[in-house]
Amino acid sequence: GAIFSGFGMVLTLLIPLRSLYNLEDVITVRHIELMCKVTLATGTIVGYAYGMEFFIAWYGGSPYELYAFKNRAFGPYWWAYWSMVICNVVTPQFFWFKKIRTNMVAVFILSIFVNIGMWFERFVIVVTSLHRDFLPSNWGYYSPTIVDVLTYIGTMGFFMTLFLLFIRYLPLIAISEVKGVTPQADPHDPAGGAKEGGAH
Repeated sequence: GAIFSGFGMVLTLLIPLRSLYNLEDVITVRHIELMCKVTLATGTIVGYAYGMEFFIAWYGGSPYELYAFKNRAFGPYWWAYWSMVICNVVTPQFFWFKKIRTNMVAVFILSIFVNIGMWFERFVIVVTSLHRDFLPSNWGYYSPTIVDVLTYIGTMGFFMTLFLLFIRYLPLIAISEVKGVTPQADPHDPAGGAKEGGAH
């Protein structure tokens, strides 16, 4: 889940950055395509994990655990659970198609859905686990206040501020990483000093 979420966020930040700073020769379509494949693989693993959670809850024989998972999928917060499943499991399946993996706009939109899905996963874990416990008198329905909403928006602003400061004052691409893959680094390439047609 962490790798899946991380790749989704990196794609969300990388694709606009690649275009704004003209990094198409450094961050190639092949790089984006490979990231899409990792996102597809980890998204499929996440889907398997969601299914196994239900299986273990049933197989374990604990009525409380089984109720907790049934409540997630079919209780008052069903909309959050199924939003999570659609964004985290269904959306990455589009990366099976090369045409989508090589379309930067499509990849960007799908990466946004991955981020939304991972936010819903945190929401489902925290809220649905706490809104109903062993005492029905404690049951309630969580609705965010204006403070909750503004705090959440503030965290996004704080992150973007730090991110923009990072790309302003630190190298966007590590030169040591790029040097190793340039033609000049290959002793068998004419750009690396090899003589054409001669012995090396």
